[in-house]
Amino acid sequence: MSNTSTIELSKREESNLVSLRRDFHSYPELGWTEYVTTWKIASALNNLSFSLYIGHESLEHSARMGLPTPEQIVFEEERARAYGVPDDMMKKMADGCTGLAAVLDTGKDGPHIALRFDIDALPIQEDRSTDHFPVHQGFASTRDDVMHACGHDGHTAVGVFLAKYLDDIKDQLNGKITILFQPAEEGVRGAKAMVEKGLLDEVDYFLTGHLGIIEGRKTGEVTTCTGGFLSTSKFDIEFSGKSAHAGKEPEAGNNALLAAASAALHLHGISRHSDGATRINVGTLNAGRGRNAIPDRANMEVETRGESSNLNDYMARELERIVHGAAHMYNVNVTSKLMGHASSADSDSTLSEVVQTVLRHSNCVHTVHDFGELGASEDATLMMDKVRKGGGKAAYLLFGAELTEGHHHPSFDYDESALRIAFETYLNTILKLQGEYRC
Repeated sequence: MSNTSTIELSKREESNLVSLRRDFHSYPELGWTEYVTTWKIASALNNLSFSLYIGHESLEHSARMGLPTPEQIVFEEERARAYGVPDDMMKKMADGCTGLAAVLDTGKDGPHIALRFDIDALPIQEDRSTDHFPVHQGFASTRDDVMHACGHDGHTAVGVFLAKYLDDIKDQLNGKITILFQPAEEGVRGAKAMVEKGLLDEVDYFLTGHLGIIEGRKTGEVTTCTGGFLSTSKFDIEFSGKSAHAGKEPEAGNNALLAAASAALHLHGISRHSDGATRINVGTLNAGRGRNAIPDRANMEVETRGESSNLNDYMARELERIVHGAAHMYNVNVTSKLMGHASSADSDSTLSEVVQTVLRHSNCVHTVHDFGELGASEDATLMMDKVRKGGGKAAYLLFGAELTEGHHHPSFDYDESALRIAFETYLNTILKLQGEYRC
């Protein structure tokens, strides 16, 4: 196998890849409820040489974060059964344990290469206008208030297609290849459970990436060394006080709404840090039962971010200090629950250089950027960190694509030509790494 050889998709294969993306787009599912999506992936890979680890087999159950309520899980499981997901699959995914790992062990000496593809959607109502391309082409979301508005439908399709292609050429391969189809990336909730399952132990090379992201990057542009990931923590905070009649005996109540409001204002006043950038956002605040009752409950959804994990930890400590101070001031109780977390991370320049070498031979990539600043958060960083601490190398790739609107917008869509670029980049990088390993 030549170190510089490349494999390119035929027009027919590219059309099949696009069709697969559109199938996933039409039936989106939120994090920890990707029952149909997981089943579709498993069905596509079932007759291949990959060993499949589905649901509970791919996750450390107790390490999951940001789970739906038990009532929501029951509702979503009933929905999936009604769609046609068989009972044996539902048992493997019971209680919101979605996602899977596909492992191809060639039995020959070689590197362990792992790749990650996220599979979840967002709680967004997709644009229903006829000039929205998925509507015009007949593959828009069939579900109300759920949409693939971040490109994970394309990520999933690329991962499935990659597994099928690797199976076709398995006799040429060596070592081990692990493909992770990760649930619950949105809210940075799912990667930790896969990491703690041990799926990334003793991995030599780790690759993942994203369609779009950096504004202005067009189809045919690829970034091979992504940095600037912000470490982040997501919190649900509940203040509990005592209700009382607001007119007759207001002094008998303990106002949870005022505690929450005070906390919200002071959280946004946390001092910036001299070591780097920090962020905080109070995203929601819900409280009260009526104008004539002292509010006994208030709930907030808050996130912290930091340029480094240490800076994010600083913001999280300040958050705890402030919410407990506000609770004390209004004589109410407060609890905070961690709902998601991601670390900071950087791509390995040496692995990125391998990808750059591969892309020099691509007929569909015209510009290669050796560095890109993400400026946001991604829980793939937990996987990258795990691999690097084990002595392996990790890289996060960005595949430029013309967008109709930005990520997480109801009219979001992307140039599907980027799917081919992502697929060929991953595949040819795998072949290059295996060739280098044998040299």
